Amino acid sequence: MAPDSPFFIHADSPWTDLGGGIRRKIVGHTPELMSVLVQFDQGAVGTPHVHDAHDQIAYVVSGAFECEVDGQRCVLRSGDAFVAPRLIHHGVVALEPGSTLLDQFSPRRDDYL
Repeated sequence: MAPDSPFFIHADSPWTDLGGGIRRKIVGHTPELMSVLVQFDQGAVGTPHVHDAHDQIAYVVSGAFECEVDGQRCVLRSGDAFVAPRLIHHGVVALEPGSTLLDQFSPRRDDYL
């Protein structure tokens, strides 16, 4: 997303390699909201963690994930989602190659910029 454009063009936006078989690209953001695509290789782990200042919704765009939220486990597939309010422990493991989440954060994750 160009700084002066309201449009996100997927083909024009490179992935940022985070290591461990995980990549992300920012789809768009305002000070109060951010959407981020996160793609995982099969077996890649989104290490369990909490956010002190951010609510998160993770929508499964493709593939499948074993998800844990606040001690509850569930396998989520394309079209499913989980909600992790701030201070709630959550993490994922990708079950298929190219599994992709659309993470949404409120407020924006300034550490991603």
